[in-house]
Amino acid sequence: MSTPRRKKKPRKRRPRIDAEATYVCDSCGEEIVVPVDISAGAHQAYVEDCPVCCHPMTLRVEIDPDGEARVEGEHE
Repeated sequence: MSTPRRKKKPRKRRPRIDAEATYVCDSCGEEIVVPVDISAGAHQAYVEDCPVCCHPMTLRVEIDPDGEARVEGEHE
């Protein structure tokens, strides 16, 4: 006698989380890779110096529902 098989519940798809994103510095034109702290929320803004030319940049981070981060930088 065989036991009936239980149907597996479909797994919920976990959002993809990028640990880093890129932006282009307004001053030197270099593409800069920055880490993204997803625990800080879906909308973030902070100031960081460009590691190439040292100009301060205001970085705005947006994380979409799929976990993909977008970063925009502008002069401080």
